Amino acid sequence: MKIFLGSDHAGYELKSYLIQELEKLGYNLIDKGPGTSESVDYPDFAHPVANEVESNSISLGLLICGSGNGISMSANKHQGIRSAIAWNKEVAALARQHNDANILSLPARFVEKEEALTIVRAFLEAEFEGGRHQRRVSKISI
Repeated sequence: MKIFLGSDHAGYELKSYLIQELEKLGYNLIDKGPGTSESVDYPDFAHPVANEVESNSISLGLLICGSGNGISMSANKHQGIRSAIAWNKEVAALARQHNDANILSLPARFVEKEEALTIVRAFLEAEFEGGRHQRRVSKISI
């Protein structure tokens, strides 16, 4: 499975940390930018990640901005994307299990690095439960 990552300037440092830690765990990561912490616009990085996840059904995405909101809103403009903001591991796991989220959005200004890694791992290790949740997920797209 490929994991596509993107952030804005507020999420750059956390993204860099997560890449380093997730590579140690053997994940196949593709960084869609930015390459520095200079000020950038989050949609410029949310859309490339969303495009990749949308076109590759066995991939997931990880987006990071200051609050997690703007970058997630941008990704959710894509028809096949279900981006969820999570601030703890329980919310992250439920996003995959019940909502079949394919992108996790993190609020860099509100989670510590180690907690962020725990959140990401919970998201990546969870699986969609289907069943009654599939009916609901199917109603998301209009």
